[in-house]
Amino acid sequence: MKRIYLILLLISISSFSQEIALLKYSGGGDWYANPTSLPNLIKYSNANNNTRINTKPATVEPSSPDLFSYPFIHMTGHGNVTFNDTEVSNLKKYLSAGGFLHIDDNYGMDQYIRKEIKKIFPNNPLTEIPSSHIIFQKPYLFSNGLPKIHEHDGNRPQAFGIFVENRLVLLYTFESDLGNGWEDPEVHNDPTAVREKALKMGANILSYIFNN
Repeated sequence: MKRIYLILLLISISSFSQEIALLKYSGGGDWYANPTSLPNLIKYSNANNNTRINTKPATVEPSSPDLFSYPFIHMTGHGNVTFNDTEVSNLKKYLSAGGFLHIDDNYGMDQYIRKEIKKIFPNNPLTEIPSSHIIFQKPYLFSNGLPKIHEHDGNRPQAFGIFVENRLVLLYTFESDLGNGWEDPEVHNDPTAVREKALKMGANILSYIFNN
């Protein structure tokens, strides 16, 4: 029965392959941060990488059955994050059935999100993703792995992942702040080259979702 259920979930996910969503979570953190980031990433990917993603991203809660309508869920913020038992169960089913969650620490989320990830996958540790992984190779090459967009604490950027049966299902980007680089130019006044790096890395993430 469980196998049949997962197959049905996979079919549900694949039938909505050109729409993505932002995760609206609880805990007090600003899940709504970077409001222009996803629309700009979608616009960049559609213009440069032949995707046809709906230009207006959806918003979805972690407990909602609508989660399974999107192959890619983006999550960001600066503060506290909490997932209750129902949300943990739904997220685990979603990710195990073929979904993908990208968590982008917008500075200040790290101490909270790691505990919540552990709830979802207690037996699958977060591991650093090597620069040789395909997500850093296509369509744009990042030979050193995750790019640095904002300084924050000045630490090196790191990409962590959760793998299920050798498939990357959760990407956690730390000390990079890709979402800030995706925002409108006047929001952070980032140089064009920095924004371009962020958008290209985001396009690589979307390419990985739609092609693997």
